[in-house]
Amino acid sequence: MVDYKQITVVGGESNKKVALTSEEQTFKDAEEKAWTDSSAYRKLGYIKNLRKQKLEATDWMSNSDVTMPDYIKTWRQTLRDLPQNNTTESQYDTLLATDADGYLTNNIWKQPTE
Repeated sequence: MVDYKQITVVGGESNKKVALTSEEQTFKDAEEKAWTDSSAYRKLGYIKNLRKQKLEATDWMSNSDVTMPDYIKTWRQTLRDLPQNNTTESQYDTLLATDADGYLTNNIWKQPTE
């Protein structure tokens, strides 16, 4: 497959479409491969960020004047254990599954009420 770039020729045609040189194509292919190869790493980073937000939202319950319910303690521990319990990209995909509206569907992200 040949990729193209758009160039503007000085004093000439604007936004002319030309094929990439073999060197440019090699560089583009390497960039795309690196992006694809780092997919799992990016997903894990997103999971860790979500986990951090959920933990921070309940940090106040760990104050000395508040008694944290056991179900919240269990949920928080489950969140902390996510990286070691989910190590494959397919597991990351399961954790990051969304509905038609873009909301996460995995129950791990829902704070339990009891």
